Amino acid sequence: MSIQTIGVIGAGQMGNGIAHVMALAEFEVVLSDVSQDALTRAMEIIEGNLSRQASRGKITDETVRATMKRITTTLSLPDIGGTDLVIEAATERETVKQAIFEDLQPHLKPDTILTSNTSSISITRLASRTDRPEKFMGFHFMNPVPVMQLVELIRGIATDQPTYQACLAVVQRLGKTAASAEDFPGFIVNRILMPMINEAVYTLYEGVGNVESIDQSMKLGANHPMGPLELADFIGLDTCLAIMNVLHDGLADTKYRPCPLLTKYVEAGWLGRKTERGFYDYRGDTPVPTR
Repeated sequence: MSIQTIGVIGAGQMGNGIAHVMALAEFEVVLSDVSQDALTRAMEIIEGNLSRQASRGKITDETVRATMKRITTTLSLPDIGGTDLVIEAATERETVKQAIFEDLQPHLKPDTILTSNTSSISITRLASRTDRPEKFMGFHFMNPVPVMQLVELIRGIATDQPTYQACLAVVQRLGKTAASAEDFPGFIVNRILMPMINEAVYTLYEGVGNVESIDQSMKLGANHPMGPLELADFIGLDTCLAIMNVLHDGLADTKYRPCPLLTKYVEAGWLGRKTERGFYDYRGDTPVPTR
């Protein structure tokens, strides 16, 4: 099928990035959230990021205006139902995602494709709770969406080939690269990345190194652009913990056991950049390690 309209559910960090790249690729976008403040903030962020692209000569001012006009916002989930492709980008909790698809289902067109931007939850299981498991798949963008080139496409057991091809065509129209992943916990990127971050937290927890030495070692010794603890703060420690729990529960292997220190930071509400404290304290001019 030819996809022209995109519904994005969730106007947070991932949702506004997805709306940005879709509208820039000349799709008509409907962005939905339960909070008007979140929608207002998302539109401000999208316009700011587009303007930054224009200031660098990557797009024109006219493109910025045209892109913003392609995005409409709504507090009403049923308004998403008339789109060709739905991308759910709500919080990384399976019960929340299931409730969204259940509420949306009566309002969908017969041929609408449903997808989730989940970073680790079973696509097969999410699909099984809908009326169209063959038209359901994982559409996992990397953060920040406008910058990162990869999109993981994850087929559930029931996902049919036309659905996969339609989603692949969308990724290609965005000018991004698709990686096909099988539906196992964490898919490809997080199956490899999160245990590395978790091991870095264990290294901190066991006193092998402090925050600065761990991050410096991986940046200068392994040529990583960001240290693992810095990256964890950027992703969000609550998200890292949620993915580690999915890996641990889904694969039943002790090597995926979340580090107790990661759990402690999340319990403290120190979730990284979004709360201004995590493995670094971001409340001053320069981030300061917290351990």
